[in-house]
Amino acid sequence: MTEDIKLKLAVVQMDCAVGDIGANLRKIGRFAETAGEQNVDLAIFPECATTGYFISDDLAHLAEPKDGPTDQELSRIAAKSGIHMAIGTVVEDGGKFYNAQVLFSPTGKRLATYYKAHLFSAERLSYELGNTPTVVDTDLGRIGMTICYDMIFPDYFRTLVNRGAEIIINSTNWISDAYQRDVWGWSGVTTQGMAATRALENGVIVAMANRTGTEMGFDSLGHSCIIAPSGHILASIPNGEGIAIADLDFKAEDIEKWRSVATYRQDRRPELYD
Repeated sequence: MTEDIKLKLAVVQMDCAVGDIGANLRKIGRFAETAGEQNVDLAIFPECATTGYFISDDLAHLAEPKDGPTDQELSRIAAKSGIHMAIGTVVEDGGKFYNAQVLFSPTGKRLATYYKAHLFSAERLSYELGNTPTVVDTDLGRIGMTICYDMIFPDYFRTLVNRGAEIIINSTNWISDAYQRDVWGWSGVTTQGMAATRALENGVIVAMANRTGTEMGFDSLGHSCIIAPSGHILASIPNGEGIAIADLDFKAEDIEKWRSVATYRQDRRPELYD
């Protein structure tokens, strides 16, 4: 039986100093402090928030093991702020590098480290594929963890929902250059619409934290957002740095009523899709 959902979510939209972990951690700390002051339960930060995105040449000294110095500082920030935090980072594990998302509890305990399952373009030259869809039991509910390009694949989100995810978080750095923007119209509006579709088709909450700023000639698209199970955008940040907060207060009977109308999962016909 679905239970009431009552919590406060935040998505942080920030620029990153490429290769400067210290500067990025200080900024993460300031945003986390703001979230804590506003009684946020869970704050989500962008992909590679601790390092910047275009770092392939410097991975050997930027990537750290789980529970290394960066994780330890993030743990301290979560505990000081008294919030759950999910942050994009990079991890060295067994001599291999992973584009990762790490989730902390308000006590600073590391609850999970997720490795990105779908690598985009040149990422494949730097990182290993993650092979573990990750859903974490927390005091806030069951959280499904994803990074950026994972969102393109509806089957992957559906897998997380089938494994019990009630909230799916996405740390991302959707980017665009002049060609993608001017010829194809690739924009933050598009990526925000994709997040809304993933929420709608699965009947779950989706929270996407994107980067802002410019790196290596690419503009990060912003439009971080928090989406209701109906696909309704509850909070968003179109451009620039900032934090968007949404109070989620859904009664169990309202969720069940919506799902009785929006029977998308039940109406699938997988036998026709192969």
